[in-house]
Amino acid sequence: MPYPELRAILTDVGTEELAHLEMVGTIVYQLTRNLTPEEIQKQGFDTYFVDHTTGVYPIAASGTPFSASTFSVSGDTIADLNEDLAAEQKARLSYDNILRFTDDPDVRDPIKFLRAREIVHYQRFGEGLRIATDRLDSRNFYAFNPSFDK
Repeated sequence: MPYPELRAILTDVGTEELAHLEMVGTIVYQLTRNLTPEEIQKQGFDTYFVDHTTGVYPIAASGTPFSASTFSVSGDTIADLNEDLAAEQKARLSYDNILRFTDDPDVRDPIKFLRAREIVHYQRFGEGLRIATDRLDSRNFYAFNPSFDK
């Protein structure tokens, strides 16, 4: 990243996103740690339990395990920042959907906090996009995109 303030935004948001994963994992663990085998089977967690017990294994609601392929990176700063903006909106929507399914304040409160942080991340990525586009001219375009033919 050629601009220190853009590098700082990406580092700050990335660090906080790892903390989000930890918070969601902790919520899931707290909700499942005392389940009986009957409750596990009744709730449809039996196949998950066989592989992971009640340990936290990052997986989408669809059953797709988390992997690095989750990240879309093109190498183009403008395209990647737009992808980051979209990812923040998708995360916000996921938190909205979780809030529709629970009335437990011990789940709702941290999820509402995480949802609010996704909105802040969206704003930060917007700042980053403004930094990148404001400084982008024909001279430094090639610094962002070294593989682009002049």
